[in-house]
Order: sequence, then C-alpha cells, then structure tokens
Amino acid sequence: MFGFETVTKSEIVTPLSPIVAKHLDRVALVCVDRGFVYQQNRNVVAHGIDAPAFAAFQAFAVFLNRKRLFAGWTNQHVQQVLRNHAQIVLHRLRFCSSVRRCKFDAASSTVLFPMLDLSFVRNNLSAIEEMLRNRGMDPKAVLGDSAKIPEMKKAGQDTTQLVSETKEMRSQIQDLEKAAEEYDARMTEVLAGIPNIPHPSVPVGKSAEDNVEVRKWGTLPKFDFTPKPHWELGEQLGILDLERAAKLSGARFAVYWDAGARLERALANFMLDVHTREHGYTEVLPPYLVNSESMYGTGQLPKFASDSFRVPHGEKDLWLVPTAEVPVTNLYRDEVLDGHRLPIAVTAYTPCFRSEAGSYGKDVRGIIRQHQFQKVELVKFARPEHSYEDLEKLTHDAEEILQKLELPYRVMLLSTGDMGFSSAKTYDLEVWLPGQKLYREISSCSNFEAFQARRANIRFRPDGKGKSEFVHTLNGSGLAVGRTWLAILENYQQADGSVLVPKALQSYMRTERILPRTLQ
Repeated sequence: MFGFETVTKSEIVTPLSPIVAKHLDRVALVCVDRGFVYQQNRNVVAHGIDAPAFAAFQAFAVFLNRKRLFAGWTNQHVQQVLRNHAQIVLHRLRFCSSVRRCKFDAASSTVLFPMLDLSFVRNNLSAIEEMLRNRGMDPKAVLGDSAKIPEMKKAGQDTTQLVSETKEMRSQIQDLEKAAEEYDARMTEVLAGIPNIPHPSVPVGKSAEDNVEVRKWGTLPKFDFTPKPHWELGEQLGILDLERAAKLSGARFAVYWDAGARLERALANFMLDVHTREHGYTEVLPPYLVNSESMYGTGQLPKFASDSFRVPHGEKDLWLVPTAEVPVTNLYRDEVLDGHRLPIAVTAYTPCFRSEAGSYGKDVRGIIRQHQFQKVELVKFARPEHSYEDLEKLTHDAEEILQKLELPYRVMLLSTGDMGFSSAKTYDLEVWLPGQKLYREISSCSNFEAFQARRANIRFRPDGKGKSEFVHTLNGSGLAVGRTWLAILENYQQADGSVLVPKALQSYMRTERILPRTLQ
C-alpha cells in the first residue's frame, strides 16, 4: 500500500522488550483512517478497520522499526514519513524518558510511544466513546467533561469555567511531568553511583592492608650482586628511553628500542597464543575508541570519567579505552545470547589509556604507572550458577602465563575496601620485583556477576528458550604486558648487565639473552 518492502506474515509489529514494557504506563493508540490499532500487554488489537488496512499498519510499523534500528532514523525522520503518508496518523509522538534513562542506547531511545491528541479526541468523540465501550470501559469515567466542550458550545452552554479548569489541569500536568523527570534523573544518578555488592567470601576491610594472601608460586631469585630496578636496567641496556618519551608526550610515557620493542611484541604474541591455543579463548581486535554508552556499561561512567581520556567527536564524546574490558564486554550490549553458547571466552590485545588522576607522586620512576600501556585482556560471559567456577578458571589462565615465564608471584583476595567499583570478587596477581624488593600487581581477575550485564543489558536465554536472564561477566589481565616486561628484566638480570630471555619466549625473540647496546 505504501510502496515499502514486502513483509511476510511472521513479521508483525515488534513486541515490546521487557525493559520498555516495564516503564510503559500508557496504551499506545494509533488512528488508521476511521479505526484504531492499539497495543496493550504486548498484544496488537485492531478496531473498526478491515484486514487490508490492519496489514498495511503492520507493514508500516515494521518498516519504521527497521529504519530506527538499522538506518539510524530519528524522531524527525519518522514524523516526515508520517506527514507524507496521511493514511496513518500518529498523534503527539514522544519518547519515553524513563526507557531512555534505563537503556542508554540508540535502539531504545528511538522507540516511539504514540498517544492520542486532545484535538483528535474532540473531533472523533463518538468513535472514541464506542472504542472505550467495546473495551469494557466507561467513556464518562475516562473522558470526564473536558472532551465535551465543543458539544456544550454548540448547545449554547457556558464553557468558561470548564475551559479554565482544563487549562489549569494542563499546566499542572506539565509541571508534574517536569518534576518527575527531574526526580528520575536524580534517582538515576544515585543508582549509577552505587557500587556492586561484594560476594560473601570477600574479606571486609578498609584498604589493601586488609587483603588476604591466597597462595604463592615460584622461588624468589637469589643474586650475588645487588639487583637493579628496571628503569636502570632498561637505560643501561639501551632499550628503554624515558627521556625522549617525555619530550614527545610528557611524563608517564615510554619509548622502547630494539630488543625492548621486540620483547614487548613477543610477550603479546606469546600471551595470545597460550590463551587461544591452550585455554580456549577467541581472539578479537576491537576499536580503541568507544562511546559513552560502552563506558557506562562496564562501570567507568559516570563515576570515573576523570580517570579516562575523553575525545570530543561532533555532538558526542568518544573515549580512549582504559582497558580492552570496555569494548569486549560491550560487544554483546543489548543482545540476548543463546544459553548453549555460554560460557563465551574472548581475549584481546590493545593499548590502554588512563589519565591516572589522583596518582600524583606515585610510582614516578620507571613504567609501573603509565598513561599508555599494552595489555592482553581476558573476558568471559557466564551462567550465574557457574560464574565463580569460571572466575577460578580465568584466574588460573592468567597465572599460567607467569608460570610459563617462571616469574614468582602471589595471589591476593581483595578486601571490600580495595576492590573495584563494579566487582563482586577480585583476585590480584602480584609478581615479585627483586630490584624493588616487593610484589606488584600484574593482573586483576574479577567476577562482576550481573552488575555490568544489567547496565549494558546483556542477557541470555537458558537452554535457548524461556525467559531471558542477565549473564554474569568476568575479566582479568592475561597479562599487563609492560609490567611483565619489567618483571623479566628484574628477575632475569645478570651480573654482567645482560638479561636472560625466559625459555618460553626464546622462539619469539630468537635469542637467549638481551645484551647492552648504545642508545641511539
């Protein structure tokens, strides 16, 4: 009828999603010629129109829905089409603000909920009353007297008081709607700032001092000389250039030369090979810039905006990824996964960018705390009943990299005062650094339960059918490449100033030893 794409019988009006239905407090009502199509309780009901007209409405609705989802149509696009096709008139098109608040994504924010315009009701009063009676409703109770003003005027009756009351009610409604939107925004801000609930096994504490050591692995190396920290070793080997990095970009950046650059690349390839070939992860290469919806989904926004690098881009902001966790987790944002596919295990190697706000004066020497560093990330999407088993497996996967590199480490269970905002339980892997005589974090492995999935709307359908549920998301570093790099320098340093290459990396580096060179 409208010259749009052909629609099969199965492609009827798209049912409302659970999130949309939860916040819909009105019946969507559309006028088609002299009849009505209304949507209630996810059922589409036709009244006063013939079958061809109803089929045309279905085709039109599917067409608009596809354009909103796949062609990026806005409210203005839809209204223009409606003006060009007078057979279907949608009155007072509006967005549902509560849905937009909950979803934070383009798909939901372009869902339209039409409602009847007052002038339309007045001009079609008889048809409206008949529709209400057919639905078992009392027209007088629903409409009151406001819709009968035209009839009263025709009868010569005084409508001044009724008109005044109607205007006053309209003003009150507008004020109340504005107040409701303000309260909704405040409530959303409060809810977005509440961290995840720790798992019962997490120790209660106020800081890292209350973290609990779970286990240790490896033997601490012994030296017949005083071991040096990595920043001295890197400079003496001619492979780490912090001075030129500062000239290029400022503090907390690094330039790697020759064997230093090859060691960084070898570590990334080694980690990815182990995780994909031995641990069953699928490798993905995501974008390094993400939108605000992605940052919200994993919990970086709005609370930790100052910790990330924002890139203004037209009317919207993009963000340099603080970790591959953000793009990889959001790969499945607003999707319903088949339960048979779980757990899904994904790994990615990306640069990571952090402003390190609030870290002034901390770790100013070396490459422990950088604005830019590389990392191999592990991400899992799991069934709720199996997610803590998957956390143990993910942690072991990260540990195995350290074991293959023969780097001594310990596993720490973080206390409530030291764990991340979105985490329900976190293990930190801390590698031994003999040049600094301490353990330093090299990986954090966390179970976020449904916290991120709820924000990003990632669901699964158990056994491929039935009601959908939120997945549990997990992630961990497998590992932070820069910190592994410096751990190798400090643990494998020799008295002659050279550094041995771990056996697991020798085929990647094609050498057994890194020798000093003159920095060019």
